[in-house]
Amino acid sequence: MIEELEMGPEAGADALGPAALLASIRSRKTAEDRAAADVLDLAARWADLHPPESIHSAASFTVAGCQHEEPIAGPGTPLVAEFCVAELGTVLGITSVSAKKLIGHALELRHRLPRLWAQVHSGSVPAWRARAVAEVTIHSTPELTVEAARFVDAQVAAVAGKIGPAQLDRLVAETIKRFDLAGVDPSADPEDGYLHVDPRHVTIHDEDVHFAGTVRLEAEIDLADGLDLHRALAHGAALQKALGSQESLDARRAKALGDLARTQTALDLLQQNNSADSGFEARSARTSTTDDDGQDLPVAREVVLHAHFDATMSGDTTVFAPTGRLEEGQRLLLLDQLRSWCGDSRTTITVRPVIDLNQEKAAPGYAIPDRIREDVILRDRTCVFPWCGRPARGCDVDHITEYDHDADAEGRPQPGPTHTDNLGALCRFHHRLKTHSAWRYRMTAPGVFEWTSPHGHRYRRDRTGTTALDPPDPGPPRIPSPRR
Repeated sequence: MIEELEMGPEAGADALGPAALLASIRSRKTAEDRAAADVLDLAARWADLHPPESIHSAASFTVAGCQHEEPIAGPGTPLVAEFCVAELGTVLGITSVSAKKLIGHALELRHRLPRLWAQVHSGSVPAWRARAVAEVTIHSTPELTVEAARFVDAQVAAVAGKIGPAQLDRLVAETIKRFDLAGVDPSADPEDGYLHVDPRHVTIHDEDVHFAGTVRLEAEIDLADGLDLHRALAHGAALQKALGSQESLDARRAKALGDLARTQTALDLLQQNNSADSGFEARSARTSTTDDDGQDLPVAREVVLHAHFDATMSGDTTVFAPTGRLEEGQRLLLLDQLRSWCGDSRTTITVRPVIDLNQEKAAPGYAIPDRIREDVILRDRTCVFPWCGRPARGCDVDHITEYDHDADAEGRPQPGPTHTDNLGALCRFHHRLKTHSAWRYRMTAPGVFEWTSPHGHRYRRDRTGTTALDPPDPGPPRIPSPRR
């Protein structure tokens, strides 16, 4: 039997013939699908173990930041204690946001899409297809009732989950109209068809920055607006070519779109600069420049980027390394890219002095001064919770050992000083998690943190990422319960 072969990757290709190799690939894919279905089932069971009643401070939800019940799927699914997603995520090596989505999909499928749930566990529908359906039904606007979700479930299950995104959107829109969820008379516009839900949106994926310094933009707009935008981009691209640009049409259209945004930003700033708001005028004076005619022009770009480059001195000249790091998106940045971005005379550039991250810094009292905050941001780069990638510049700076506000008054040593070796960057969710749950962490070296979960799992987080340390003893194996 091919499933009984135990071969390393270097031996497999040579030892197996074409038919056996294909059979082996198929069996591995089947095992992968089976494992994904099991993970969904176990995620739902994990949620079952953490209902709102499991929160120790259930009677004190009014305390700011405390754990609260978390609806993460559609109506009719059970609520979940908020912080349970963190430990599931760390065990799987994914972010807390991804773990929350996994639990939400599992609960949505089990409680509101039961036919699809059964097909996943029978092996007829892969878990990723079912999760795609659950994602749509969870986030439908307006939200789907239990009955409406069951209707979608029946339609999707009838085709064994083989439904594309466009078909699924059409089905959900039809369901909204069928169940009159938007409160609109279905007979009011018989030509409306399935386009009952407004699909318009503009999404800029600014957290997924390409190494070339680009981001992806996705939009769905009115037909008339789309045609107008098409003409404006075509005109901008043609103008660039007439001025000597040798770039491709796609690149020129992309630049034309940016020019449209900067033109509007400049107009907005100019109008505000002419207003009677003295506070803005002071700000505008700091961010404006003068053109060749002596006219005051507003800065077109109001975008702040934090770029880090190594630099050396060669005589009186500063020589920058050809590559650096962009904080926004934690991506590689080329020096030539930065020069092109800053080539506009209306772009303001601020060069900050180098901070020695090896030098410890401290401040009296609880408040964290900007100089220490900046040191922590540059050292940690992101939230220091395992597998969290939120940029440190948008995080809280946490006292690892809690600051004792009564220590000085009572003449005791301060256990949690405002010192760089007692501070870490935590996003707001993981800051609350650390404060109001059994998660604990310590700094073992500058920028190196060791976390311990409520169930004893340990993780090390440093600049290279997260490493799972020795897990606790799981105890004797348990016989899994029968599938529902």
